Amino acid sequence: MRPLRAVWIKIGLEKIDTHEGVTVSALLDSRATGLFMDKKFVEKNEFRIEKLERPVKVTNVDDTHNSRGDITHEVVYNVYYKGHRERMRFDVYSLGRTEVILGMLWLTAHNPEIDWEKGDVKLTRYPPWCSKSNKGKGKTKCKERMRGAEEEKAISWAADEKED
Repeated sequence: MRPLRAVWIKIGLEKIDTHEGVTVSALLDSRATGLFMDKKFVEKNEFRIEKLERPVKVTNVDDTHNSRGDITHEVVYNVYYKGHRERMRFDVYSLGRTEVILGMLWLTAHNPEIDWEKGDVKLTRYPPWCSKSNKGKGKTKCKERMRGAEEEKAISWAADEKED
């Protein structure tokens, strides 16, 4: 069996209330279902957390309950990557050495072009619910999209048309 290749991208995280920012390496992981931010990273950067209405059970690949417990909090931040900006909700969880994971929710929505040899990621396609805005040059405004019917959480996108 060939080992999995990881792709890391540098993203900017901006606090919505104070507009303070931090740059972090995010792991693109097609095995992860959602968007995750490490609990210690959140605490270190004094990010504002929000308690979930109900905890989300975390299961391992063998269907057993994860020993680190349930997801009980989330954070909301503006995320920047190569001229692309979107407001995202991350589940807060103990991730170990990884600070941010962009999973299938993000990968499916953006369907990025990934050069696995170089580790280069380009956003050349935008979600189908995006439409060109007459306001602002080259901007794409996107309608809210639900994470999943069971979670009732929304993510909104706003992106520059193209930037390398």
